[in-house]
Amino acid sequence: MRPRTWVLVLAAVFAVLQLADVTGRDTPDSKNYVSYALTLSGAGERAAAAETVDWVCAGEASAAERAQRVNVLRFHAPSPAGRVSAECRAGELRRVERRLRAGGAQTDGHVVPFVAPRLRQIFEVRPGYPVFLVPFVTVFGVTWGVWLASVLVAGAGGVLVFLVLRTVSVPVPLALTGQALYYVLPVGTTAMRPMTEGLMLALTLTALWGCALALTGRAGTALVAGALAALFTVKHSQALFLGACLAGAAAVVALWRRRHGRDPGRGVGRGPGRGVGRGPGRGVGRGVAAIAAVGCGAVAGTLLLARLLHYPSEAESVQDLLTAHYARPDRAHPWREFLHLEFDFWVEWLRRQLTEPLFPAALAAGAWGARRRPAFGVFLLAAAATGVLTQAGHPDITVFGDRLIVLAWLLPVVGVPLLLEPLVHRSAAVPVQGPPRTVGITR
Repeated sequence: MRPRTWVLVLAAVFAVLQLADVTGRDTPDSKNYVSYALTLSGAGERAAAAETVDWVCAGEASAAERAQRVNVLRFHAPSPAGRVSAECRAGELRRVERRLRAGGAQTDGHVVPFVAPRLRQIFEVRPGYPVFLVPFVTVFGVTWGVWLASVLVAGAGGVLVFLVLRTVSVPVPLALTGQALYYVLPVGTTAMRPMTEGLMLALTLTALWGCALALTGRAGTALVAGALAALFTVKHSQALFLGACLAGAAAVVALWRRRHGRDPGRGVGRGPGRGVGRGPGRGVGRGVAAIAAVGCGAVAGTLLLARLLHYPSEAESVQDLLTAHYARPDRAHPWREFLHLEFDFWVEWLRRQLTEPLFPAALAAGAWGARRRPAFGVFLLAAAATGVLTQAGHPDITVFGDRLIVLAWLLPVVGVPLLLEPLVHRSAAVPVQGPPRTVGITR
């Protein structure tokens, strides 16, 4: 089969496997995004609330039923699905109705008031994911619409990994390996959740693909710019982090080449430890410079637009963290407490990683593989670093599944196939042995 066929086969297998859990993937934040999408599609606040609550409670009921089936003491008891669904629905709708009757700040914007106004404002400034959901929930309903949207965005992430690796001249089998790693590692699980992370991963990979194209002398800057612009609508902090990291990576690549007597306009080279592939020199230099300019522009534009549009500030985000989503009074000295929590968080995070070192080992393997394409590897490290920055901006050890740092998994997803590349070349270099010659008497 052709490579594109294998890409589609892997994506299709991943999609079929996701039928194992159509509901129940939501997090406490998911209902804000889904209700946002429903109001954008024309539903009233109460109708959007009812549809969203039905979806959330169906997931809770399904999870409760599955849990009871394997409960060693209660597996023979009647299903709790009906009771759990009814209690969930009554509680959620009661809270929403109370806020709707209050009016004022409780009902401003598109997000149904499941939470207090200050917390709701954080979701209001992230329209990208709800806009992406609108056609799916409009045509297929909430349950299947959200599932299908998640499958498509997660599947697209794997396809983008394949494209990135092929752009830097990685053999097809290893590019397919990278796609498979995206699906089976925590990246695919997180991308399937009805949250912003799936789109963030796909757009970050789009920007990385643009960087790879630019390093081979092809037009990729437009992809970087488009991805950063879209990220502003999905989660503007990621646009800020990625813009800064890519600009820094471009500066490092340009300075390294200049210091080693190679003008940034020279070709990137090909082969182990030489770069990303074949590329005309001056086009590469212009591409690196353009990426630096686009990254700096994204940083400046994000900061400026966030102020002009009155987005919640960094101080507001810190208060949200330290007050358990504004459930307690604001802290008088938030930054001092934040830095204290930051230090304690990373100490505890490192302790946990040492007990189950899959993630650190994967990061190390990915970083070692990135050395085979030094210029591209710098951009790969920059993209993965945005996951660390996101986690550092919200040092909450209780967040399930390490979803805040998930972007760091892009390093092993893309870097491990690079690490395995010598094995493929070595096996290809082994001559094929023919049948042994026989010595005998001929007539």
